[in-house]
Amino acid sequence: MPQHKPMPAPRPSSSSAFSSASSSASSSTDGTTPRSRRGVLVTTLTAACTLALTTPGTTTAAAREAPTETAADRALRAFLDHGPKAAVLTAAHRGQWRKAPENSLPAIEAAFADGAEIVEVDVQLTKDGVPVLMHDDTLERTTDGTGRVADVTYAELRGLRLRVGLGGRQAALTTHRVPTLADAMKAAKTRGLVNLDQAWRDREAVMGVLEQTGTVRNGLFKSRAAVPEVRAFRTRHPDALYMHLVDDDNAGSVKEFGDAAPPAFEIVFDDVKDAVADAAFLKGVRGTGRVWINSMRDEFAAGHTDEASLIDPARGWGRLIDTYLATVIQTDNVEELKSYLAKGPVNQVPPGAVRVQGEAYAPGKEGVSYHDTDPGNRGDGPGRPGDGVDICDHDGAVVVCWMRGTEWLTYTVDVPRTGDYTFKARVSSPYSPAGTYRVAFDGGPASGPVQVANTTAHHAFAVQGSGVTRRLNSGRHTLRLSLDDKVPQNWNLDYLQLEPVRR
Repeated sequence: MPQHKPMPAPRPSSSSAFSSASSSASSSTDGTTPRSRRGVLVTTLTAACTLALTTPGTTTAAAREAPTETAADRALRAFLDHGPKAAVLTAAHRGQWRKAPENSLPAIEAAFADGAEIVEVDVQLTKDGVPVLMHDDTLERTTDGTGRVADVTYAELRGLRLRVGLGGRQAALTTHRVPTLADAMKAAKTRGLVNLDQAWRDREAVMGVLEQTGTVRNGLFKSRAAVPEVRAFRTRHPDALYMHLVDDDNAGSVKEFGDAAPPAFEIVFDDVKDAVADAAFLKGVRGTGRVWINSMRDEFAAGHTDEASLIDPARGWGRLIDTYLATVIQTDNVEELKSYLAKGPVNQVPPGAVRVQGEAYAPGKEGVSYHDTDPGNRGDGPGRPGDGVDICDHDGAVVVCWMRGTEWLTYTVDVPRTGDYTFKARVSSPYSPAGTYRVAFDGGPASGPVQVANTTAHHAFAVQGSGVTRRLNSGRHTLRLSLDDKVPQNWNLDYLQLEPVRR
C-alpha cells in the first residue's frame, strides 16, 4: 500500500487566517521562559492551514496555484507565535542606519538583508498630509533643510537630501531622499514587518496608506493610549497589527485588555525594581503575547544595552531574554544581535589581535602615564580615584571622553607573536572634524596625524583604521596615544586594537 504524505499547506489568503494562527498560539502558551536564544523558528500548523493528502508523484491544482511564501509571511507568522518555544525576533531601530541614513529606503532594505524580521521607522505628516519617514518634528538633524516637517509640502520635502547615519548638522549629505510611508511599505511588502513609531496620532492616515499598498499585515501600530481608544481602533480595523507600550505608569493596561490582548507589549523600565520588570508581571505578559524590549539606550531597559551586550551578553541581550522574557529585541546592532542569537557571544577579539579598553591606561600619575588638561574626572563613568582622566559611560560603553589637545595616554600591550601590526581604534563623534591623534611605540617617534571620522553621534561607535603599521616583537610594549594641539578634539575612545597584518 503506497505511503501517503501531507503536501505543503497553501498560504492563508485572508486576515482571518492570521487571526486564527494568533488564537492557536495563545491557547498553547503556558507562560514559561522562552527557549534558548539560539532556537530556530518553529513553524506550527494552525487552523488557518489546510492539509491535503496525495499519493506520491501527484500534485493538486491548489498546490500548483499556491503563492510562494515570502520572508514577510514568515515574519508575520513568527510574530503571532508567542508559544513557549517562540524564536527571539530582531527589530532594527530606524533601519540599518550604520549602512544608510536612518529612516531611508536603503536602511530598511539593509536591515532586512542583515536578517531583521522587523524594521522600526518613524512617521510624520507633511503640510499636505503625506505620511513620510522622519523621527524629529524638524528637518535640521537628518536633512539639509530647516523648519518643521508639518510646515513643508511633500514636493518641498522631496528636494532635500538625507545625511549619513544618525545625521547631525556636521554629518555628510547623501544622494538619498526622504521616503514616503508608501515607499517604505512597498519596500517591506515581501521582506518583513514595519514597526510604525509615532504613527498613532495620525493612525487613520497611516492606515489608509497600508490599505492602498496592500501592506496592512506588514504594519505594526503601537501606542500607550487609553485601552478604550485602542479597542475602538482595533474594532474599526480588525486586520491591523497592534502593540501596546507599557511602563510603570500604565502597567494596569495589560489586564484591562482582558481576553483581547494585542499580540505584543513593549516593556520599558529604567530600573530593575520597576513593577513592569517584576518576574510575575512579565510572566503574565508573556502568557498573552510577545515581550518587546529595546536595547539601544540605558533608560529603555535599565542599562541592559547593545553596548553592554558587546562586552558581555549576560549584561544585555542574554539578560533581557533569560530574566525579562524578551521575545523581540529592538537594537542598533542588527548583525551582532542576529549572530548572538545564532552562535552566542559576539565582538570577539580577532585571532592574533590585542585589544585594550580606553579606560585601561597604564598605572601612574599625571605626567607619568597620562596627561589631562583639567583636574578630576569630568565624565559620568567609573574613573580611577584621584586620576584626572575623563571617563564617560555611553549606554554601556565605558570610554575616554572630553578629549582635548595636548592630552595623552600610555598603554601596555602584550603582543602574542612577532609580526607587523596595524593600529585601530573604536571611536565615536558627531563632529567634523572630530579630532586628530598620533601613535608612538616604546618611546619611539610618533606617527603622522590620524583623523577621527564623524560617526554621527556620541553613542554611535565604529572601529576606524589609522594607516599606522609597526613591526613588533612578541612580548610587552608601551603605546602612547597623543592628541594634536590647536585642532578640534571632540571624540570618545572606547578601545584600541592591534591587528596582525595578513600577507
